Amino acid sequence: MLYGTMKVAIGGPLKVAFRPWVEGLENIPAEGPAILASNHLSFSDSFFLPAVLDRKVTFIAKAEYFTTPGVKGRLTAAFFKGAGQLPVDRSGARGAGEAAVKAGIDVLERGELFGIYPEGTRSPDGRLYRGKPGGLARVALATGAPVIPVAMIDTEKIQPPGKVMPKLMRPGIRIGKALDFSRYQGMEHDRFVLRAVTDEVMYEIMKLSGQEYVDIYATAAKRRIAEAAKADKEQAKELAKKEKSGA
Repeated sequence: MLYGTMKVAIGGPLKVAFRPWVEGLENIPAEGPAILASNHLSFSDSFFLPAVLDRKVTFIAKAEYFTTPGVKGRLTAAFFKGAGQLPVDRSGARGAGEAAVKAGIDVLERGELFGIYPEGTRSPDGRLYRGKPGGLARVALATGAPVIPVAMIDTEKIQPPGKVMPKLMRPGIRIGKALDFSRYQGMEHDRFVLRAVTDEVMYEIMKLSGQEYVDIYATAAKRRIAEAAKADKEQAKELAKKEKSGA
């Protein structure tokens, strides 16, 4: 009931204000479990996709959104619960992965839709990064649920980093045909199979989104960007010191 209320309260205004276009809605099954595997460009991805679907879709979110104390924390927790998000503790990489897999399996065993971002985090530059095999592929093989590739288009342009006010523009959503990995069922602990399944899904997302593909993890790309920015800052400081001492 809370999800339905939040969908009307948030999804309705989102659709009216931004008018997202959608292709491939017929690929979402009317009932039964399915995994929606999407690229991840913006915080808003988890709201635009549910807004255009008739069925409930459940994503996972970091536990901090649900445990922050105070009135603001309780409101944030209620918001994410209402938006169909499940808390996962990401304090330990291995523990977080196991929790995410279990959460996904639980959702699918109830016959519902489970949403996941194989890249593991938002793209730092709009390109598509290598998918992490530990979550998506394991959940797919453990449950036998079909994987539906999804491409979010231009959502990163609505509210770029550092911008407070969102830009009113039309994002897009392309939904591909379901992928069947039943031929690998029971092999969810084979790392080569997990890699093959993940890469196949990422290839389909790339075709739908038209993004440039980068064969490294987005977390590694973010780390490189942060290190480069730090190095540039230090270089600027050193240059300023030299100019000051030479003045």
